[in-house]
Amino acid sequence: MSAHRLTTTCCLVGGGPAGMMLGLLLARAGISVTVLEKHADFLRDFRGDTVHPSTLQLMHELGLLERFLARPHQEVPALTANIGGSFVQLADFSHLPTRCKFIALMPQWEFLDFLAAEAAKFPHFNLLLQTEATGLLRRNEHIIGVTAQAPREALEIGAELVVATDGRHSTLRESAGLPVIDSGAPMDVLWMRLSRRESDPAQSFGHIAAGRVFIMLDRGDYWQCAFVIAKGSFEAVRGGGLDAFRAEIVKLAPYFCDRVDEITSWDDVKLLTVAVNRLEKWYLPGLLLIGDAAHAMSPIGGVGINLAVQDAVAAANILIRPLRDGALRTEHLHAVQRRRELPTRLTQALQVLVQNRVVTNVLRATNTPRPPWQVRMLDRYPFLQRIPARVMGMGFRPEHIRRV
Repeated sequence: MSAHRLTTTCCLVGGGPAGMMLGLLLARAGISVTVLEKHADFLRDFRGDTVHPSTLQLMHELGLLERFLARPHQEVPALTANIGGSFVQLADFSHLPTRCKFIALMPQWEFLDFLAAEAAKFPHFNLLLQTEATGLLRRNEHIIGVTAQAPREALEIGAELVVATDGRHSTLRESAGLPVIDSGAPMDVLWMRLSRRESDPAQSFGHIAAGRVFIMLDRGDYWQCAFVIAKGSFEAVRGGGLDAFRAEIVKLAPYFCDRVDEITSWDDVKLLTVAVNRLEKWYLPGLLLIGDAAHAMSPIGGVGINLAVQDAVAAANILIRPLRDGALRTEHLHAVQRRRELPTRLTQALQVLVQNRVVTNVLRATNTPRPPWQVRMLDRYPFLQRIPARVMGMGFRPEHIRRV
């Protein structure tokens, strides 16, 4: 049986932050865009949900900020950590030159559903749920579309441009055969949720103790928790038993002693296999990769969503005119990589530095850690907290919305 054929100007594969943001921006500019999302909805837990001031600034520039912040979220104006029993403040976002001087903790499904609803207001936007890209269509050396599987039929979608936004396990990246530079990661992360009580700490923060890192993100009526483990050690942690795992959490956050049994089985614990990598080349003729498909980020700093969104804005700024004029060339795709590669490299270099100098040492430690002198300086001289706030909150090259 032959595949059903569709055509579009731009086919975006993956309905994550990069895909939905780019879809909104292209549709807003009057460009026909089709987004393929393999799931039936956006409701998947334990995905990144830290929306940084740089992304909130883009919402403001689009005139969407008020509606966006009407969605459920919590606002984090500063980051603190408990290092060996000493509480220190690491970053203060209140001085950023942005509309919103805080990180918004918003479930990623709310973020994506918001972008999808806004994009659907434009007639050129088409979101195909339960539709998974399976490969690339080629004409000689040029990518001319994708093959996909919908619930009831196979599809062939012809497109002037295909953009892979399908994450770190990108099907299209594998199909394109593009080489990957792997920086490695010494850790993995276990995600879980525990209910929140009024008597709990007032804000999100991290616990750092001998051999352990535990992060708590305030989600209103529950905590989204990240338990950092050594790379590849999940089976060993499981082998120690659920009771021992719960006891480790209580050691780090004693106030969870009355609810740690909410983790009823290992099904309540989700493993994030951490990777830090990037493509040498983000494009082929007719194909562009952005977001995690081009560069998988460590969870350190929670910058993944925001880097993906910045990629999408840069891509829109560069590609809208040639797409609208029917004059797209490979040089335009190279321009997107040239624009976004430096901030990607700098961010990953910083993440790798923190992984190797801090996380690895903590996971190997047997004695109670003390805040390093750099952290003590941040706490002693609060104006220095503006530096990590700027790097984390805005990134190395914040993008802005251009008029269409």
